[in-house]
Amino acid sequence: MMYLVFIAAAIVTIFTAIKLSTYADIIGERTRLGGMMAGTILLAGATSLPEVTTSLTAITVGNPDMAVSNIFGSNLFNLLILAVGDIYFRKQKIFSYIGKDHLLTSFLNVGLTSIIFIAILFPTGYAIFNIGVEIYLLVSFYLLGLKYMTTHPEENSALEVASTNDSYYHTQAISLRRAQIGFFIAALIILLAGSALTISGDAIALATGLSSSFMGTFLIAGATSLPEVVTVIVALQLANYHLAVGNILGSNLFNLMILVLCDIFFTSGPITSAVSPVVLISVSAGILLLLILIGGMLFSQTRLVTSPTYPIPSLLLVLVYIICSYLIFTLG
Repeated sequence: MMYLVFIAAAIVTIFTAIKLSTYADIIGERTRLGGMMAGTILLAGATSLPEVTTSLTAITVGNPDMAVSNIFGSNLFNLLILAVGDIYFRKQKIFSYIGKDHLLTSFLNVGLTSIIFIAILFPTGYAIFNIGVEIYLLVSFYLLGLKYMTTHPEENSALEVASTNDSYYHTQAISLRRAQIGFFIAALIILLAGSALTISGDAIALATGLSSSFMGTFLIAGATSLPEVVTVIVALQLANYHLAVGNILGSNLFNLMILVLCDIFFTSGPITSAVSPVVLISVSAGILLLLILIGGMLFSQTRLVTSPTYPIPSLLLVLVYIICSYLIFTLG
């Protein structure tokens, strides 16, 4: 029964999150929020809502390892999606079209992930209003980075173009009010499905002996990241490379902010002090994959890149992901 609940909850999460993303994009277009807000914040937040519900449910059932590993596992899986898409569409050389805005988002991801890595490796145990001091630092850097990106239109022009080019993908028959109501209903369904996903995943971990870190990093994170798979595939098929990369990097940033909610609801002190050291493998792998992605972006825009050598960074990223999976499975 627990397997059936997990599969059913995963299917509901996937289809509902796809509708959620559609409504979020329509709201962004109709309210003129712009490509940056609609693509990197609203759309990314919509596709990341399953991670919110699963992580908070994991906190509720007293499993902080699954809560944190689900966040970083989702980020790893998102980067894997992008790498596989880049390999499949290697003739188009996707990363050669990427601008400075995505590089900035990538570096911000690296910085925020590094803060969590240090917080787990060297936990201080200090908290203000039951929230770890590391979380305050995380939010401060996130807001500073977000402010810089939203106040530099030249840096964000790529996302604006992406939003404009993708606007015809959504039907104009859907009104703003219908999109807002649909977004709210889909969000409620995601809350229920995400909770069922986590509870059944926790039961599977107990019954099979698999670690919570492995379940959260790969099985649950993979299920909640499938909406991003659909979003990236559609964007790449439309040759809208900016939207594909922007949605993945924006979703990863939003996922890191879920840690703030997890720490608020975790009443036994800072959550970074309560997780298993095995989670460090996922966090460090996230940093490494981001650095490989940044290297691939920079390499693809040089004269050194050729058709045979172009997919090397993405192939390396996939290899590191597989190694990380093996390490967490064995050590967990």
